[in-house]
Amino acid sequence: MTSLFARLPLLRLPVALAFLIPVFVLETQTPRWMRPFVGRPADIVLGALVACLLGWAVYRLYVRLIERRPGVEFGRQGAVREFGSGLVLGAALFSAVIGVLGAFGFYRVTGWRGPQVLIAPLAISVGAAVIEELLFRGVIFRIVEATLGTWIALAISALLFGAAHLGNENASWLAAAAIALEAGVMLGAAYVLTRRLWLPIGIHAAWNFTQGGIFSVAVSGGKTTGLLDATLTGPEWLTGGAFGAEASLVAMVLCTALGVWLLVLAARRGRFIVPFWARRSVPAQTATAG
Repeated sequence: MTSLFARLPLLRLPVALAFLIPVFVLETQTPRWMRPFVGRPADIVLGALVACLLGWAVYRLYVRLIERRPGVEFGRQGAVREFGSGLVLGAALFSAVIGVLGAFGFYRVTGWRGPQVLIAPLAISVGAAVIEELLFRGVIFRIVEATLGTWIALAISALLFGAAHLGNENASWLAAAAIALEAGVMLGAAYVLTRRLWLPIGIHAAWNFTQGGIFSVAVSGGKTTGLLDATLTGPEWLTGGAFGAEASLVAMVLCTALGVWLLVLAARRGRFIVPFWARRSVPAQTATAG
């Protein structure tokens, strides 16, 4: 069985999903569990910490048991630099989105709250980023890429990432398409560039936290209470409406531009993998990426 998995990486996908999807479902339900504990930040932090550790442990178990290799996607080399760069990029990116919307009068600040409101959004943002990146980039993108190549894997993982948000509050096909185009491509590109999960996790976590924890904008359809007391009004196609600014035209343009830039950098570094039918011999990086 192991030799068959080695020769046909795509066969590993159902097995990997069986490992990770229960953790993903668990994490997506976590905010509902946390509603009774809104006044207890320690419980929210503990829940997010448990989700992260569980996701990491399950992924590591899958990689060692099925793929029989070390989990290089969580390698310590470059981890601090890549995660830190992701945090800066994610925070700057969403701040730029709000800056544009604010400049045109769609986003207005009416007050601010105490720093204690930052705890829950921060914990939930990190938990969601870790689990979702494990599933969509660490499993779906990486395994599909090993057989079908980078471009097809990018398209498939981005579409699935967008579709996964259709079940959220205030979701729409437009919002799902925006998530697929901007976040699915951008986060996939971040993984291709580094071949590790630290950069996409950092971007993902900082984007969500800045969105909900700082600017009090709905995160993927869910209402949030952040540091700034503010209102976001205007045409849904331009501001994202009730789903949040990540479904806005501004976010789509800025995030897609960053995703393209990351892909250009990855191509220059020779990080792309071609489909199996275009290979004369298996590239060395395929064994690591798949």
